Parts: sequence; C-alpha cells; structure tokens
Amino acid sequence: MIVELGHYALVLALALAIAGGTLPFYGALRGDERLMAIAPSTTIMQFVFVAFSFAALTHAYLVSDFSVLNVVENSHSLKPLLYKITGVWGNHEGSMLLWVLILALFGALVALFGNNLPLKLKALVLSVQAWIGVAFLTFILATSNPFIRLLNPPVEGNDLNPVLQDIGLAVHPPLLYLGYVGCSISFAFAIAALIDGRIDAAWARWVRPWTLTAWLFLTLGIAMGSYWAYYELGWGGWWFWDPVENASFMPWLAATALLHSAIVMEKREALKIWTILLAILTFSLSLLGTFLVRSGVLTSVHAFATDPTRGIFILCILCLFIGGGLALFALRAGTLSQGGLFAPISREGALVFNNLMLTAACATVLVGTLYPLALEALTGEKISVGAPFFNMTFGPLMVPLLIAVPFGPFLAWKRGDIIAVGERLLFAFGAAVLVVVIGLALMGFSAAMSLLGLALAVWLMVGAASEIAFRIKLFRAPLMESWRRGVGLPRSAWGTAVAHFGLGVTLLGIIASTAWNTEIITTMKPGDTVTIGSRTLTMDGFLPVSGGTYRGTAVRFTLRQGGAVVTTLEPEKRLYTVQNTPTTEASIKTFGFSQLYVSLGDIGADGATTVRIYWKTLITLIWLGAMVMAGGAALSLSDRRLRVGAPKPARRAAPATAVPAE
Repeated sequence: MIVELGHYALVLALALAIAGGTLPFYGALRGDERLMAIAPSTTIMQFVFVAFSFAALTHAYLVSDFSVLNVVENSHSLKPLLYKITGVWGNHEGSMLLWVLILALFGALVALFGNNLPLKLKALVLSVQAWIGVAFLTFILATSNPFIRLLNPPVEGNDLNPVLQDIGLAVHPPLLYLGYVGCSISFAFAIAALIDGRIDAAWARWVRPWTLTAWLFLTLGIAMGSYWAYYELGWGGWWFWDPVENASFMPWLAATALLHSAIVMEKREALKIWTILLAILTFSLSLLGTFLVRSGVLTSVHAFATDPTRGIFILCILCLFIGGGLALFALRAGTLSQGGLFAPISREGALVFNNLMLTAACATVLVGTLYPLALEALTGEKISVGAPFFNMTFGPLMVPLLIAVPFGPFLAWKRGDIIAVGERLLFAFGAAVLVVVIGLALMGFSAAMSLLGLALAVWLMVGAASEIAFRIKLFRAPLMESWRRGVGLPRSAWGTAVAHFGLGVTLLGIIASTAWNTEIITTMKPGDTVTIGSRTLTMDGFLPVSGGTYRGTAVRFTLRQGGAVVTTLEPEKRLYTVQNTPTTEASIKTFGFSQLYVSLGDIGADGATTVRIYWKTLITLIWLGAMVMAGGAALSLSDRRLRVGAPKPARRAAPATAVPAE
C-alpha cells in the first residue's frame, strides 16, 4: 500500500507543479497578486508530496519489498542497512527521484526564505522552477517509474552494483545533485528577470546566495566523487577526465564564472548580459550532464546506460529549456543597459579576465567531451580524448588565471593601481620565488616545472592571506585594532580569501602528488619485502574475509621503519556472489598529508600476488583544499548582506523653500 501511495504522491506532485507553473505565471503577466500568491504554497506542497514518494521508495528498500521491480534489480536482503539506503539512488529510477526531490527542495527554500523578493519576481522564479519539475516528473512517470510492481515477486533481489556498495556513494550523489539541481534556481532567476525586465544590482544580490549554495555542494560532490574513485576503483588516480567527471566539472566552472560576474553586476551594475547568459549556461551544462549520464551514449562506472527512449526524452527536455532560455535571452538582450564603465586595470577588469579564462576552459572541456561522441555518431569512428588533450589545453588556460587571482581583491573598483597592488603582493611573490630557489638547490633543474607549479600554489595561498592582512592592517596598526578590523570585516571578504586559499591548497596537492609520486608494481609472496623510501613493506600472508553479499581474501602487509612496526595494511580481493562480480579494495594509510596506497592484482595458486604500491606525496591536500573552498563559500553565505536586497541609492534632499516672514 505504501508503494502505491508513493506513486500516487508523484502524480499529485505533477498536478501541483502544473498549477504552480501556470497560475502564478499568468498572475505575474496580468498583475494579479492573488494568483501570484499561490506560488509559495503549491511549491511547498509539491516538495511535501515528492518527499513522501521518496520516503515510500526508501521504505521499500529497507524492508526488502521484492514485489517492487526497482528493489529487485538493486537490492538484496543480506545487504547492510547503509547500502540498502544508498541503493535507492544507486540506479536510474531512484536517482531521478532524488533529482526531482532536490529540485522541489530548492523551490520550497525559495518559497520559505525568499520573503525579501518582490512578489512578481518570486512568482516568476517559482513558476519557472515548477515547469522544470513538470518536465522531470513527467519523465519519471512516463519512462522511469520506480514503483512498478511484479505479479510474481522473487524471493531474493539481484543486489546493487558492487562498486557502488561504498560509504562514498552514500554521500557523493546527494552532494552532487544538490549542486547540479541547485543551478536551476539561478536559471529560474535569469528567466524570471528576462520576462519581468528587471535586471539590476538587487537581482544580482538575490541570485548570489543560491548560486553560492549550488557551487558549495557541487565542489563537495566533485571532491567526494574524486576520492571515491581514488580508493574504490583501485587504480590510484584521483581524476581521469572521464566524460561523466567532466559533466560535473563543466557546471562547476560555469558557476564559478557566474559567481564572479554577479559580484560585478551587484557592485557596478555592469556585465548584465554576461551574468544572465552564464546563469542560463550553468544550468544548461547541468542538464547536459544529466543527458550524458542517462542517455546510454556513455559507458562509465558513473553512468546509468539506459534505453534510447529515455535518452530522447531527456534530450527533448534539454532542448526545451536550453533552447527556450537562449531564445528568450536573444529577444531580451538588446533591452539590457550597458551598466557602469570601468578601466581594464580594475577589479571589474580582473573579474572579466577571470570569466573569460573560466569560460574558455569550460569550452575546452566541453569540446573534449562531446567531440568523440559527435564523431562516432556522424562517422562511426571511435576515438578517445584523454588526459594528454586536457592537460595541453586546460592547463595553459588555468595558469594565467591563477596568476591573476591574488590581484583581483586588491584592485579598486572602476580604476585600479597595478603598481600599488604589486607592492602589496611583494611578500607573496617573495614566498613563491623562495620555493623555487630552495627547490632548485635541493632537486636541481630537472624539477623546475614542478617547482614552478608549487610556487604558483604558494602564490595563491600567501596572496589570499596577504589580502586579509592588508585589510586589517596587520603589523601596521596595534594588534587590538587589527583584531577589531578582522571581526568587523564582512564575512564575504573572509569567505573569498578562504576559498582562494583553498584553491592554492588543492593546487599544491595536485602538483606534489603528480611530480613526486612513487609507484611500484611487483609480484610478492608471503615473506617478501619491498623498500619504499626509508620504509619497508613486508607481505605477511592471507586472510579470509566476508560480509553482506561478498566473500574474498585479504593480504596482510606490515610497514616498518628502522626495524620498528609502523602500521599494517590489508587490501582485499572480493567476489560479490549474487552478481558474481570481483572487486578490488585498496588499503590506504595516511602519514601527515601523504598516503601509502596498496592495491592487489591477480592472486596465483602458489600465493604469488601482483601488488601495486604507491607513495602519494601530499595527495590529501587535493580534497582538503576542496573542503576549504567549500568552507569559504559557507562563510560567505553567512554574510547578512546576501540575505537582503542591494541598497537603493539615496535620493538627494530637495532644497528647502524659503518661507517669507509674516
């Protein structure tokens, strides 16, 4: 009965989405406040019904209701509780329901916390959001119903893809979807503004927190997915330029550009056309990622390869919203005013440069991702575009951008003094040069390129710290005065500096783990020892392992330094018996910010085992930096100024009229 109620709740949610998309929109066009006031209530109730539907599907997984086809295909009664829950979104139908749940959640949040929005703008935003919900609810009910019953249910289920039975999959998809789907709010704001004709500094301030929220979750989602692939797939890499990885990375690049563009629009009412276009393109790239993952055009561990009917349906949704959004933008772009003028050397100029580089980088990733698909569709020829292409195209675009990042916050609006900014960044420049000099002295010129990468990371981190030090007059004023200035500094300023610092931390981890990674691939038997730097790794023997729906073998290794035992590692080879699928579970030990990574290959009948051993220098900084960037975004979100509209220019007081004396 609960399953049927969950299905029915989806139908009711669709009806509410149609009402919420139609009536408030009509009211906004006619100026009818009563119809516009319907939008919040329909949006909130739509979320309630979708949430109930999602809870009903989750209940079916928890009780192992094998009369539901979706549960049969993706669960098993012996599966641990956590993986029963993650199985809800570990498949196409369930993940689409999660997608719509988050879409409805963001709409409900705007309805509840958008009280500072003008009634007409709020009604239009929620109407656009509702029509997106209509499209995807129709898609689920027509092609991807997760509540299909079986007349003759089996006794047991088929289990979830073993690679997805991991704690990372309990966290990665929800985070990623919060970022993906969160971009829909920026899109809704852009379409509403184009319809309403009101695009000003207040609009930019209203859209910033929603974009920042989506960017925050997208950052965490990408980082979590990267770490999951690193430890779960057993290959020791943290990024593969997989098309599905790129599908989440492209909206992140576009959202980053949108955030910076919205700042210019808020402060100077400039870049209006560019900001609106970026808001449309960011969500368009999110929809493109949804299409790539679910159309069956990609084969990836991340992808839900499904039948072409679903792919065509999503392609129609993609064309409708992308094409419709861009068509409306083309019609309205000519009516947008130019905004404030500024010199090339200014904060606006730095942000424009930032946007150009990010957009070009996004276009590069887009071409590298879609070109093989387009070529195969047109000619039947299959090619692979991998890391060499992206490293040669994406990397050179990022270098000038990263060099410019510390300059932006120091430059004044409208017209800046590049020489004065250079003086304020002398300490950061000196620290970067010092890294190169010391590195060359220790490692020689063969490591010059890697040292330049480290210098760039230090330049970013020290540059971000220098911005805060300058603003609070650190060492130039009494300590208590600097403290008071720091406390009074806007949280958005702190957030920007923290996010830029986190970018430097991530870059430091990327450079160090790439340049000074040690890899050993060898065959070992019990008693054999391998030397890794100043440590030795000894293979002790085999241990049987089992749990849930798998059984397998672990190999115990002992790590010693100077004869003393440091730690033990137990990588595993598992066989998931239901699907008869083998997996490799790496064993990882962290030392400071570096890691020792041990993964197993084939195990021979005589005990000879292929072993992959990696020493990953400072690799944890990659994900730590992403967390710092997300922390900077959260700090900016706590700034009260982002919760209110932009201040209105004060009107000049009318001159007093002389009153004749009586």
